[in-house]
Amino acid sequence: MNNKEVVQELFNAINARRLDDLRAYMTDDVIDHNKIVHGEPDEPGAAFDAIHQQLTAFDPMHMKVEELIAEGDRVVARLTMSGTNGGTHPRMPEPTHRSFQNEAIFILTLTGGKVSEIRAVSDRLGLFLQLGWDWPEID
Repeated sequence: MNNKEVVQELFNAINARRLDDLRAYMTDDVIDHNKIVHGEPDEPGAAFDAIHQQLTAFDPMHMKVEELIAEGDRVVARLTMSGTNGGTHPRMPEPTHRSFQNEAIFILTLTGGKVSEIRAVSDRLGLFLQLGWDWPEID
């Protein structure tokens, strides 16, 4: 599988809620630098818990891959994300039962055919406004 196919399959596994399959697409020590929504530590392997948190908080949730661009060991994914806040989340323990749709850009670094680093930007303000969440305080 080439790097773009690995990234597409990663998002397919997330959309299908196949959490046991994530290790086929991400290294065990994957680092997720996207702390503002998840709040997880910026440490190896924390991304697995972050994805689980997101899927717990949002059901349904879908990450539609609009575009993939690959260069070297990196793949950029432009996504449309949508879902409904029907479960608990560390940033919002009480579900709002509100839906959201926003765009995101992920920059994924691959090592040995698996995602080893995740960086992402998205319309977080729009996400929080759509969900009725308070903007988090950043330490």
